[in-house]
Amino acid sequence: MEFRLEERGISVESVEWPQQPSRRRSRWKVGVGRATVPTNSRLAFAVACRERPMDPAYDRMKTNKEMTSDASQPIPFAGSVLDAQRHVCAFFHNADEEYRVLLPFIKDGFDRGEKAFHIVDPKLREEHRLRLMSTGINVEKAEMNGQFELCNWADAYLRDGHFDQDRMLTLIQEVLDAGPQQGFTRTRLVAHMEWALEDRPGVDDLVEYETRLNYLLPRYKDPVI
Repeated sequence: MEFRLEERGISVESVEWPQQPSRRRSRWKVGVGRATVPTNSRLAFAVACRERPMDPAYDRMKTNKEMTSDASQPIPFAGSVLDAQRHVCAFFHNADEEYRVLLPFIKDGFDRGEKAFHIVDPKLREEHRLRLMSTGINVEKAEMNGQFELCNWADAYLRDGHFDQDRMLTLIQEVLDAGPQQGFTRTRLVAHMEWALEDRPGVDDLVEYETRLNYLLPRYKDPVI
């Protein structure tokens, strides 16, 4: 599946990873970034998750059936829609292009009362908050009421200084499972991945991780960007 914004010269592609992960890690020794990703590209993965409204007086009174139905609805993204396949890998030339594509998707989730979980470069944490606020999102309020969580990638992908795919898969499941428990019908997870362009311990396992993630995400109705 491919999304094109031809009038803006932007191409956003959904990636199909290998379908059968090998038990032998040697098959997956791929230097992502060194081999296939230009060093001037910005890489972002987003995981959009289950739709869960924030209004305690009405939205949280929806039945499980209604919530499941809402979470199954197609999601607008980059001029197209995410339907059954909601795991997207997007490459951008610069930050302005990245946020031009991602902000409408992010803002739509906030407007629907969905959970937002973002993973970013700790050096760009405040810039990310400012970008969200530029669209009218009340970031401080969303953080206080639990609708928005902003996580540094050092506390997610690179805990203890290296990438551990098993630990990261566990975190993804915890985030997606927490949305319904907190009363949200869907969570949108957006994760920046520029760290994968660096020579980090464990980065060679990234392709295998993405393959395993493709087996995990069909359990959920949440998009991952």
